[in-house]
Amino acid sequence: MECENGTDVVEFVLLGFSSQPEQQPLFFASFLLMYGAGLLGNIMMVILITVDARLQTPMYFLLRSLSVVDVGFLTVTVPQMLVHLMSSSKTIPFYSCMAQFFFFYVFGVTDILMVSVMALDRYVAICNPLHYATLMNQKVCGRLVAGCWIVSTLHSTLHAGLLLCLSYCGDNHLSHFFCDHQPLLQLSSSDTSVNEAAILFEGVPVILGPFVFIVVTYARIVAAVMKFSASGRRRAFSTCSSHLTMVVLFYGAVTGVYFLPTSSYSSQRGTIFALMYTIVTPMSNPYIYSLRNKDVRKALRNLLGRISFSRS
Repeated sequence: MECENGTDVVEFVLLGFSSQPEQQPLFFASFLLMYGAGLLGNIMMVILITVDARLQTPMYFLLRSLSVVDVGFLTVTVPQMLVHLMSSSKTIPFYSCMAQFFFFYVFGVTDILMVSVMALDRYVAICNPLHYATLMNQKVCGRLVAGCWIVSTLHSTLHAGLLLCLSYCGDNHLSHFFCDHQPLLQLSSSDTSVNEAAILFEGVPVILGPFVFIVVTYARIVAAVMKFSASGRRRAFSTCSSHLTMVVLFYGAVTGVYFLPTSSYSSQRGTIFALMYTIVTPMSNPYIYSLRNKDVRKALRNLLGRISFSRS
């Protein structure tokens, strides 16, 4: 029976890891540990860069902005997943599901755009160091970060609005641990061709455009670095290798989920890829990008020293 007025579904059931009930306590402990590590690393980065005068540079300004985004990216999905892992009720109200989808896209797309801005920062620092202070000053970095948020909000509004135009009748079981795009499209009883066209034609420049930009940017960085001395090459490549590793992991997972037709979507594959970009990547970013940096380690030692001195 076809529902009227758009939808008769008032809530969704997030199946998530319900097919493996005996392993849910292990999943809960693992994801709670990863969530805690992600929050600790990213919040620590925000505090260190804010209070340490030596870290008031464009690169660290962008790293702090990325950490803020990653805190939101982790928090929009993981706490609810943890609650569902330890609860018999795995439901989420319809509009809460749409809100989660919207904010997940806002933080996720901002994360992608921020990574491309960081690649631009490294390009200017390595290939045009004499003009770095002028080209990547605080005002320019602030505008770039604001642009990332504006683009991601417009992108998310478009796709959330298209989802709200779909009908959901009868079945309300989502084969995922959060309200993601492909499971919602797969569950809809409406024609999703407009949504899929929006993913393809609007999603490609917004999501894959930054990836192409990063690849081109790093190709030019490599060409410039090859003219450096051996020690200079090692220093430059050590800075870039961690960034590129996370870019490949993040984009590999995103492409495996969002740029394939709905008909070929696999819930098991989608869950695995989603864990990579919703938990692993934002958890790892502060440690890979920053906490391995000697300036950040020194700032952390100074902060801990001031805290212990104030207590004594």
